[in-house]
Amino acid sequence: MGRVASAGDNAAMESWNALLQKNVLNRRRWRTRDELHQAIVFWIERTYNRRRRQRALGKLTPVEFELAFTAQNAALAA
Repeated sequence: MGRVASAGDNAAMESWNALLQKNVLNRRRWRTRDELHQAIVFWIERTYNRRRRQRALGKLTPVEFELAFTAQNAALAA
């Protein structure tokens, strides 16, 4: 993410929110928050492949990138 109020970041999040709204929230009426939470988690896990290598992440998987990023920040903080 970039600067506060960055148009590019805002557009990306608005797009993601629209997909969530269309594919999960507007599909039906949810009886409980837990049921909705499970549907959102399932949609995210099914839609976003965390094991596929991605060019934007230096050909790392999202999980590998997050682990490397966390380790790098921990080393800088120490």
